[in-house]
Amino acid sequence: MFSEEDYSRVIEEIFRRHPSVQVSGFNGRTYKAGIESMSAFDHILGQPWKAYPCIHIAGTNGKGSVSSLLACNLALTRAQAIGLYTSPHLLDFRERIKIITESGYEMISKEEVLQFLNRYENDLAQLSFFEITTGMAFWWFKRRKVDAAVIETGLGGRLDSTNIILPQLSTVTSIGLDHCAMLGSTRAEIASEKAGIFKKDVPALVWGHDAECDPVFESIAAQVGAPLHFATEKKLPEQFLSPDFLAGMDLKGEYQANNLLTVLAALDILGEEASERALKHCARISGLRGRWEVLENEPFIICDIGHNPAALEYNFRQLKALGRPMRIVYGIMKDKALEDIAPLLPAQAEYYLCAPRGSRSLGVPELFSRLKACRPELKLHCFEAPEGLSGVKLALEEARRNAGPEDVIYIGGSNFVVAEALE
Repeated sequence: MFSEEDYSRVIEEIFRRHPSVQVSGFNGRTYKAGIESMSAFDHILGQPWKAYPCIHIAGTNGKGSVSSLLACNLALTRAQAIGLYTSPHLLDFRERIKIITESGYEMISKEEVLQFLNRYENDLAQLSFFEITTGMAFWWFKRRKVDAAVIETGLGGRLDSTNIILPQLSTVTSIGLDHCAMLGSTRAEIASEKAGIFKKDVPALVWGHDAECDPVFESIAAQVGAPLHFATEKKLPEQFLSPDFLAGMDLKGEYQANNLLTVLAALDILGEEASERALKHCARISGLRGRWEVLENEPFIICDIGHNPAALEYNFRQLKALGRPMRIVYGIMKDKALEDIAPLLPAQAEYYLCAPRGSRSLGVPELFSRLKACRPELKLHCFEAPEGLSGVKLALEEARRNAGPEDVIYIGGSNFVVAEALE
């Protein structure tokens, strides 16, 4: 018999024994570069991903949106059940493992999570959290007889746990400098890791041309024998490329233009029709959150999980274009390139600095001092919370208290900042 008490106990134990990158950062216990352990576990599971066709998505930014848009479109145009595996999660790790249908999304149930963990308890000892959830997703999708699945990489591509699959399409959404310690210090090096998902005779799609990365994609595609496509070279339906269509999507943010282009190109390669309803209402259908998500209108409160320079450059440009007084609730992880982000911060905003819970967070005093060194003109306010309380909550409450009806409050810098705001 299922009980919430049993579920909470088992999940707490799993998080303790197999800490995730999301909580504990990159270390020997949380991140394992290589697919050997995942491949062995996959064989124990019976290689469940072979029961349904897969689409594989990698990229620095946009891969969660592209994955969700593709899954929604396939679910609606085919009237089928489509598995969707993404990361990270915001409030509940089960957000990573969903099935999308015409009527909306369903996360893996707590009962099924327990069934999986109990059944394979003796096989988990040497696995990372991400390897466990990847196996759980593949197992659940087969159990629920999905018609297809969209699989997002966790980090990179070549050595990512998801790279055991042989997909129908391999897609790279964008290349930017993030996770450089693991993936490389140049965009070309990172592109090489992302292109590690290319497979022989499987179409490979890259969102657009890039002088630094194109030779890498072309070389790797030729080496493995993957037909290479660029989204910007495709002749795509004009009605979905207009600014009006983009403005009508519930996945907001200027950056969604590139994601939409990538999705339309992927559908073209797969021979699928584009669904206006799926593309316009993806956030509602799939439950995807934290992508230029509007939480309130007066004051205008937006949250977005963008956390690296490439993503934040888009966000801050769009934020300034609103032409409203700005208050920014901001926190960051220790491993992010703050000195590269600092020049992008809008000078006219008021900043409410915070540190979300967890050991990965950059402390408020250090965040303040480093920002002051880079940008002494910024108006910085610090909010530290006692142990167990949320500094994000304190910062957001103060921002709301000082905001007028015309102000915009932007919450971001980290998935964790957004998650605590949503709480």
